[in-house]
Amino acid sequence: MTVCSSSQTRLPCAPSCFPATRRHGLFSPAQNAVYRSTHSSQLDATTTLDVTPRRLRTFPILRVVVPVLSATSETIAERYSRQVLFAPIGAAGQEKIAAARVAIVGCGATGAAAAALLARAGVGTLTLIDRDFVEESNLQRQVLFEEEDARNATPKAEAARRRIAAFNSQIAIHAHIADLVPGNIHELLNGAQIVLDATDNFETRYLINDYSIEQAVPWIYAAAIGSYAASMNILPGQTACLACLFPKPPSGTVETCDTAGILNTAVNFAASLQVTETLKYLIGDLNAMRRTLLSYDLWTNERSEISSARPDSECEVCGKRQFVHLAGEARPHITLCGRNSVQIHEHNRPVDFAELAARLAPHGTIRSNELLLRFERPPFTITVFPDGRALIQGTTDPVQARTLYARYIGS
Repeated sequence: MTVCSSSQTRLPCAPSCFPATRRHGLFSPAQNAVYRSTHSSQLDATTTLDVTPRRLRTFPILRVVVPVLSATSETIAERYSRQVLFAPIGAAGQEKIAAARVAIVGCGATGAAAAALLARAGVGTLTLIDRDFVEESNLQRQVLFEEEDARNATPKAEAARRRIAAFNSQIAIHAHIADLVPGNIHELLNGAQIVLDATDNFETRYLINDYSIEQAVPWIYAAAIGSYAASMNILPGQTACLACLFPKPPSGTVETCDTAGILNTAVNFAASLQVTETLKYLIGDLNAMRRTLLSYDLWTNERSEISSARPDSECEVCGKRQFVHLAGEARPHITLCGRNSVQIHEHNRPVDFAELAARLAPHGTIRSNELLLRFERPPFTITVFPDGRALIQGTTDPVQARTLYARYIGS
């Protein structure tokens, strides 16, 4: 492992970043015809909802699909004309982008920016996966959300889907309001040509890394904290994987957006790095893809790079193919979210919002829609999703969170 182009190696240090030494869808006409013939009953609706029980250890997933609208070749040519003029892409590259399938894990700051850029670039199918909902503090940097989304606590994946559909009706968007876990990762990422990481925790990143190596599907890491942005490409069999460079997650306390803050420019810089590398991959220009973990401080203009050019034959994941995160052996049942809240997972536990609202109404304030239910009983707020997952706000104690869940939702 070598360090280059840097007077000082200092990478972001946060759950959304790597550890540091000091701190911190466009269908073809034929595809469109098939889609319209098999989904004719849905085409007049804005969305379709599908909540289907899954196999053991897989969460039921709330899935929102945007129907693909017909578009003339003239419309397509005009929309992407400036991108087609860029010589490395051209008309042939744009056709590949239009046929591409990209999954984004996390629709927060980095994920929302990446999704917007990919949608405007004409990526044919986007899969958006996020477990969280919009809050007012998100609006400073998360570009796909509005004040109304924060007031309604709209799930981020759904809010992002609506906003993207408003500016590009020519692509397919699949929104999944779900936590990416070993039990559903194969289903949620199935068919994706490349996966973009925009998560806020190491356990999900190592899970994506396991999946990437097992399935030979590339993924691109991106993160931002403070004024720092970082990105790295993982191409199975060609470059180092996450575990090659960092065999284990960082130990001890690390900074987060809640403690160190974040510049919205750092977020957009990270997303731009990630999306540019994605476009290179989609058009087949692999030689142009970066083989380093790049970190850049937009405030001090410090830059550092760590080589990721070759896989490590002794790596537990890509060398020895031991997928402990994919097997669920390294994932705790209860996950701290990093903002005075605890997430509780419940396997195969669909929730009847109407029944739950009636039961909780005498005990606090209820706000609900088809996507989530919020129960406020100061100083706690419990947000429940259709798959039984819940965010308990007002505590960072897993034991207390479990007690509150059992008391009000049921064990």
